[in-house]
Amino acid sequence: MKKMKELNDLLLHQLQDLYDAEHQITEALPQMVEAASSEELKAAFQEHLNQTEEQINRLKQVFQMLNKRAQRVPCKGMQGLIEEGSELMKEQPKGQVLDAGLIASAQKVEHYEVAAYGSARTYAYQLGYQDAAQLLQQTLDEEEMTDKKLTQIAGRVNVEAMKQ
Repeated sequence: MKKMKELNDLLLHQLQDLYDAEHQITEALPQMVEAASSEELKAAFQEHLNQTEEQINRLKQVFQMLNKRAQRVPCKGMQGLIEEGSELMKEQPKGQVLDAGLIASAQKVEHYEVAAYGSARTYAYQLGYQDAAQLLQQTLDEEEMTDKKLTQIAGRVNVEAMKQ
């Protein structure tokens, strides 16, 4: 790994980490769509998959604005969160219990992304990359909305999971 001497280096590393994280998410979400029993949850995961693909394109734009090549550095944090979700699915809980667990796993991912995008956006603003910061803010807003949507779905799913 290249030594980070400046905030610019840290921003670039954060963007590369996010770029990898988003790619990992696009690989995991189809499995979550398949595993979910709630049609509402399936639709939310599918919507987030489509949104994540747009977010990858937005990150590519940010790299271009910084005159950097879009490349990935392994995001071990996201890898761990996705592995936790995969382990849950392997345990094969049924119905709404599985859905409740999938929502919890997805919200862990969202919270990670909110923290990472918030930091990257702040670095970009501080470094004077206003257009890049606005793109990162757009993604941050989407991640926060996804988290809220998952919370709303969880309110219904958790009640049903208690009845199983």
